[in-house]
This record gives sequence, C-alpha cells and structure tokens, in this order.
Amino acid sequence: MMSHNHHDHGHHHGHQHGHHHGHTQGHTTNSPAFIIAISLNLVFVVTEVAAGLYSNSMALLADAGHNLADVLTLILAWGASNLAARAPTARYTYGFKSSSILAALANAALLWVALGAILLETLRHLFTPAPVAGMMMMAVAAAGIVVNGLSAMLFARGQKDDLNLRAAFQHLLADAAVSAGVVAAGALVLWTGWRMVDPVTSLIITAIIGMGSWSLLRDSLRLGLLAVPDAIDEGDVRAFLTGQAGVAALHDLHIWPMSTTETALTAHLAMPDGAPGDGFLHDLAAELQMKFGIHHATIQIESGDGGACKLHPDAVV
Repeated sequence: MMSHNHHDHGHHHGHQHGHHHGHTQGHTTNSPAFIIAISLNLVFVVTEVAAGLYSNSMALLADAGHNLADVLTLILAWGASNLAARAPTARYTYGFKSSSILAALANAALLWVALGAILLETLRHLFTPAPVAGMMMMAVAAAGIVVNGLSAMLFARGQKDDLNLRAAFQHLLADAAVSAGVVAAGALVLWTGWRMVDPVTSLIITAIIGMGSWSLLRDSLRLGLLAVPDAIDEGDVRAFLTGQAGVAALHDLHIWPMSTTETALTAHLAMPDGAPGDGFLHDLAAELQMKFGIHHATIQIESGDGGACKLHPDAVV
C-alpha cells in the first residue's frame, strides 16, 4: 500500500504513496430481476403497440415508445452491471466500472431519439385528431400500471444502496404514473367524446419524459466528463485534507466518478515535518469513505512544500 521511492512527476525527493480500497470488491448484477422486468416490459410493449394501432391512440403509442426505451434502458443497465462486476485486467486496470456511465449516456440518447419520433407523430394527430377507442386505451394502460409496478418492486430492495437500481426503480414507478394518466385520458374520451384528449395527453407524457430524460442526460454527461459527483463538495474535501495534522499544503486534488456508484480521489499532501506511517494513510482513506463516500483514495505524501512537483499548482493537470 505504501512505498518509499521516486515519482515521475519531476520531484526527486522521497515520498510515500498511499492507496486504499474502501469498498467491497463484490458486485451484484441482479440478473433475475433484470430478466423478469425486461420480459414483462417486452410483452407489454408489443401488446401496447398493437392496441395503439388498433384503437388509433397516440397516447398508447407514445407510452409504448417510452416503454420500449425502458426495455433498452434495462438491457443496457443489466449489461453495465455485469461488466462492472468483472475483475480488472492488464489493459483495463479499473475493470469495466465506467461502463455504467456509458450506459447512462446511451440511455439518455435513446430517450431523446424516441422523444423526437413521438413528438412528431403527436403533433400530426393534434392537428388532425382521429377517433379513439377510449375503453381500449384504459384497459391497456391499466395493464401498464400493473407491469411497471411489478417491475419496480423487483428493484425495491436493492435501490436503497445502488444508484443504478434506484434509477430503474424510480423510472418504472414514473411509468406506472404515466400509464395512470393514459387511463384518465381514456375515461375523458369516453365521457366527453373529445378527440383532442388523446394527443394532448400524449404531449403531456412527452413533456414528462423530456424533463426526466434531460436530467439523465445532464447527469450522465457530467459523469462522462469526470465531474465531481453532486453528493460531494470539493471544498469540504479540500478543507478536510488540509486540516490534517502535519499537512502544510495540498495540490493535484482530483475527485471523479469511477462508475455511477463509486468515486475515486487522488491528492498530493505536502508534509515538511516528515511523512507519517501507514496508519495515517489507512485512517485517512477510511475517513474519506465514511465522510464523503469516496471509495478509492490514492494519497501522495511530499516532504517539501510541493513547489518542486510538476503537478503544482492546481491549475496544472
């Protein structure tokens, strides 16, 4: 975990390099839950498309498009979960943890493609509304509430500790709520006979999906650009490290997501009075995990003021 050697950053005085894994290496893929949820949603998508075409309901087709995106989302999340569980290799020294970030980016892109297609068709029906089978809308959308509700329950337990499962859980619950909106639209069509209810409901569904997928796109882009995770305040981490006994200065602080669930940190600590032992680095890494949720901390100790390091000051990357 610690070595006394020379570092290739250009400073040639002795230093200690501390590295710590604070997280467990085992990853659960939740394959049974994914398989059941994907199967349920695939059957429902086929049923909803057929019913939407038969009943001429854009609200049903819009919901089917969203549910198809959900199937792809679940498949990508499942694939990323399996990849993240793989051990590191000589080429992929962090393993495939960041595949979950790539999956999030892909899911956001898929949602926006589906949104565009749904919006174009909805606008066409808005200007030329067609007769809609309200009872069919209600029956199929009610089935959607059951399918999405059951699928969400599969991830209810794991979503408390895993961000990917939490995203799937919340997404499926939102879908159940959207299906409830389609049921209400079908009831309005039956009650009022107003054809515009269907495309207007479709627009509302599209807007809801758009708002949710925008935050997904924004957050996944931030992760892809290695931004400090939202749950961590860089200033607090900096204050914590500089507040350690014997630390005169800090530079080359980096905090970035290794995946959608794990965070890494590297930092150089200048300790002119002498480098501490292994215990200091072990305790520091443990506190970084406990206080900030940083699982993978690598700390370099420099015996001078840090000015000789090529990575000093912080503006140098």
